[in-house]
Amino acid sequence: MLAHKERQRIVDLCIELSQRGYLAGTGGNVALRIDADNFVVTPSATDYLTMGAADVCVVRLSDLKCVEGERAPSVETGLHARVLRKRPDARCSIHTHQPVASACALLGKALEVDDPQARALLGPRVPMIGYMPSGTELLGGMVGRAIQPDINAYLMRSHGVLCCGTSVEAATKTVETLERLTRRYLSSKIQSRATAHPAQANALRRVLTALENA
Repeated sequence: MLAHKERQRIVDLCIELSQRGYLAGTGGNVALRIDADNFVVTPSATDYLTMGAADVCVVRLSDLKCVEGERAPSVETGLHARVLRKRPDARCSIHTHQPVASACALLGKALEVDDPQARALLGPRVPMIGYMPSGTELLGGMVGRAIQPDINAYLMRSHGVLCCGTSVEAATKTVETLERLTRRYLSSKIQSRATAHPAQANALRRVLTALENA
């Protein structure tokens, strides 16, 4: 089996992300660079808790040809390839539908990163990539144009989150940090609205409690 170590790492990472609530069922996908020419990516429509290393696809970066794998590659393979091509320093790319950050992706606004520790991982801001249907060249093109060398986290409008890092650990930490950042951001927005609209305060406090417990 080609790239067995990297393929098994994808399996382990998907289980870890699922346990943390960042992946669910077949939603989201992960890619890991093997070398300058190839990467591994999660298969399409496969439950990550039942996935094995042989299901993970080995894909050529230049033309997205599937070199090995028992299933078809994720429909978002091109999206991950855009990240890996634009960011030769990035080894891992993760696309999630994680709950709080994905909620922020519905708002259609980029986020400024003021916290120094979060800034070191995410970059100075979290850009908002406009909506295009999942798995399309249109979405891939928008992602490719948005990728910047000093930014590791992106919101995709009405779609979810895209994070990358120089290692699996760095990319995973970026996912976690983005979720904390967006939780604080939404909490602040809800608290401000509750103050400005007293008649809605009780309902908004219930929303805030649910958010803090998410």
